[in-house]
Amino acid sequence: MIFASLRNRGVLGINSRNSELISAFNPRRLYPLVDDKLRTKKLAMEHGVPVPELYGSLSTIHDIHDFHAIVGDRQDFVVKPANGSGGDGILVFDGHRDGRFRSCTGLMVSWDDLSHHLANTLNGQYSLGGHPDRVMIEYRVRFDPVFDLVSYLGVPDIRVIVFRGYPVMAMVRLPTRASHGKANLHQGAVGVGIDVATGRTLRGVLDNEFVDEHPDTGTSFSGLNVPGWQTILMMAARCYELTGLGYLGVDIVLDADRGPLMLELNARPGLNIQIANSEGIMHRLREVQAIADSEQSAKERIRESVNRFRSPS
Repeated sequence: MIFASLRNRGVLGINSRNSELISAFNPRRLYPLVDDKLRTKKLAMEHGVPVPELYGSLSTIHDIHDFHAIVGDRQDFVVKPANGSGGDGILVFDGHRDGRFRSCTGLMVSWDDLSHHLANTLNGQYSLGGHPDRVMIEYRVRFDPVFDLVSYLGVPDIRVIVFRGYPVMAMVRLPTRASHGKANLHQGAVGVGIDVATGRTLRGVLDNEFVDEHPDTGTSFSGLNVPGWQTILMMAARCYELTGLGYLGVDIVLDADRGPLMLELNARPGLNIQIANSEGIMHRLREVQAIADSEQSAKERIRESVNRFRSPS
């Protein structure tokens, strides 16, 4: 009875996601384009999709000696595994001096500890499948002040689900104290639904429970207008041509100076976005399936999405 009720409401479950969407629309041969963040970044740059600047990368244990030269005098930077998932292995720094590095949470990290972390990352501790990995050192995003009062320490990011090139559902993930400043729902961040048509925030979800205020700041989530929303939709829609994947999660951050930047792509996007939007996604997916046109431009696909997927006020 419960299963039938959820299906009638258009709620997508993990088995249906895997069989009806991922298997059907995401050829496995294309997974490396999104699972390898370094490859994704370079592909995006080739297609003119804005991304955080890459300062350098490490491929072998010997390359760790190059870390200081890559960072140079930069005080702000991010260290991340190229093939990581769920935010694991990512370190965000906002200062360093005399071989000590200050994380965005205020924790001081010695060079010995950091070099050990780099070695573990290269050896595959955080990679999908535990395979040898690479380390990326990149620009640290300075998030747009629109989220100042509904975020804790880290950088909020926006997830847009794109089906056959049409943006169908969106949310913003807001870091909390529990998530240690990371915009990861599984680590305690808050997901807040976004009206695809307007870019206006709705209500939030924390650990699968509805919430109306940020747990650390006490500020309401709803009614914020996300800056550059049309640009965000265009970036998300263009990632369909960029990857060839039919069912895709596009993660975008808002930088105060550089505007929207594509952070990463996901061929197996999670399902909590439905809770954040108080709506199952299947009805929207079926609607796209009925009208999808491979000849339409990204702009035309966005127009269809905006006209069809306006959230109730």
